[in-house]
Amino acid sequence: MVCFMTIKKFFHSLLSILFCLSLPAHSAVILQYHHVSETLPAVTSVSAETFTEHLNYLKQHDFNVVPLNELLSALQQGQSLPDKTVAITFDDGYNNNYEQAAPILEKFAYPYTIFVNPKLIDEGKGYVMGWNKLRELAKKGALISNHSAQHDYLHRKLADETPQQWQARIKQDILSSQQRIKEEIGHDYKYLAYPYGEFNNQLQSLVKELGFIGIGQHSGAINKDSDFSRLPRFPASGFYSKLDTLVTKLNSRAFSIQELTYIDSVTSQNPPQISIKFNMGDFHKSQLACYVSGIGQAKLDWSAADTVTINSPKNLAQGRSRFNCTAPSIAHKNSYYWFSQPWVIVQ
Repeated sequence: MVCFMTIKKFFHSLLSILFCLSLPAHSAVILQYHHVSETLPAVTSVSAETFTEHLNYLKQHDFNVVPLNELLSALQQGQSLPDKTVAITFDDGYNNNYEQAAPILEKFAYPYTIFVNPKLIDEGKGYVMGWNKLRELAKKGALISNHSAQHDYLHRKLADETPQQWQARIKQDILSSQQRIKEEIGHDYKYLAYPYGEFNNQLQSLVKELGFIGIGQHSGAINKDSDFSRLPRFPASGFYSKLDTLVTKLNSRAFSIQELTYIDSVTSQNPPQISIKFNMGDFHKSQLACYVSGIGQAKLDWSAADTVTINSPKNLAQGRSRFNCTAPSIAHKNSYYWFSQPWVIVQ
């Protein structure tokens, strides 16, 4: 009888794996770059040589590099995507994107998106591309989208500003920036890349209300179940530009999450905590591992078969931090599920 039950359990596991392998891909990865330069701050830069190495890897390993709008539309509509689907993005619209990145991308015929700050462009800031350069790249297939007017911390209130005044100010910032892009480029993709990757509950709610997709800088893959007011991207510059670690991220998958429970991404709760309710399936909960940036392994408390609460063993430093969680896929060899929770710790 015991032998029969063991065999039955084995076949159930085998069928689950085969089912997962037969499913169309619903996960995708968005890469984030800033500078392609050897002379600007290394923390947000990647050399032309390393950037070319990244694109060569994508090509040699048959990644499906698609425009951001196609990727997001497919996921929102629950459509299947080819396996290994990736979108490439740049924040801030620096001149080296035009001088260094664009010619390399053209050689590979890869589409990409540039998130820009229209007020800085209108003020003629010399370190960012002007509208003429952006129009030229847009004609060649680049998507131009919204990164706020002038790269402010959008979630922060001014001194003595009420929540209603904050909301009116940020709404004007987002919509006026969108209008300038539409006037100059003709693009009207309702995507907002949060400056500094920072957002709180109020900003997410406003982004949803305005019909925008909010995009952060915390790591992770995305799927149809992702929260489209806080989509992750994998940074691929500076320390994160090393190909051996980037390969793992490119081959990652998004957890299927039913519910996230936490106070706020910008919080005075320290240490913060988050609870995740998963749609369990292609990973073993015993293999879920979470880490706190700058501290080490997080504490996990499974309150139910599908729900875990994640805590830091120590207080986090003031400012930006993250919880990163991964688990190896059962059905897909050398592929990991990946989730990141960004925090901004305030007093």
